[in-house]
Amino acid sequence: MEEELPSGTDNIVTEYNTYEDFLDSQITSLDLYYLEDEELARQLVELGYRGSGEVLKREEFEARKQAAEASRLSKRSQQKALASSGKDLKNPFLKCLAQREEANRSGKMTTIIFIRDNNARGQEISGYIDYAHRLKTEDFEPYFSGKKRLLPRPSDLSFYNWETQTSTSNPTPNYQVIAESASGLLFKNKRDRKILNVDPKAASPGDNSTRTVIESPQYTQVVIYDHITRRKT
Repeated sequence: MEEELPSGTDNIVTEYNTYEDFLDSQITSLDLYYLEDEELARQLVELGYRGSGEVLKREEFEARKQAAEASRLSKRSQQKALASSGKDLKNPFLKCLAQREEANRSGKMTTIIFIRDNNARGQEISGYIDYAHRLKTEDFEPYFSGKKRLLPRPSDLSFYNWETQTSTSNPTPNYQVIAESASGLLFKNKRDRKILNVDPKAASPGDNSTRTVIESPQYTQVVIYDHITRRKT
């Protein structure tokens, strides 16, 4: 079992920028008066012969300093990563996306979004979007702010333009597309290899998967397929 760090250690590594600063904090003016050598005084503190605080080796200090910095960056990154954070969302579809954002970013869930609506040219389009993949490759802040509208693209998992009859399908880091199937369009999760069936007539979308119809005034049709990812053990 990993040894738990003393609570005072976190204060030490955050309070002092360098190991030398930490050592200097343990040296008194009386030490310098008698030793007449700052470097020797530091060595005595490091060895535990001087100073009233915790004896901490340079390697320990550096390791804990790095761990504290990594923890700080991780927390900051997590806070910055949520594009929906702090948004007052009224749109039911955007609310659903916000509820799933953290889980999709962390890999706990891989959501597929089906959208049918008209594009900027007035053409009816539909498609399946790998939400987790889009989150990693695109800034979603404009969507949650209402500046942009999320629509399927030819580069998504599946895309169809009903006017031009243009059809595309693409694998993503999370899903493989199985287009030629007796069961219709299927998506195979690359992590746990589970099949997600998007046929609305199917009894179930598959293992560890749910299907949710979203009523949104901004879209003709929206369906969300949530797949809880379970790694093979």
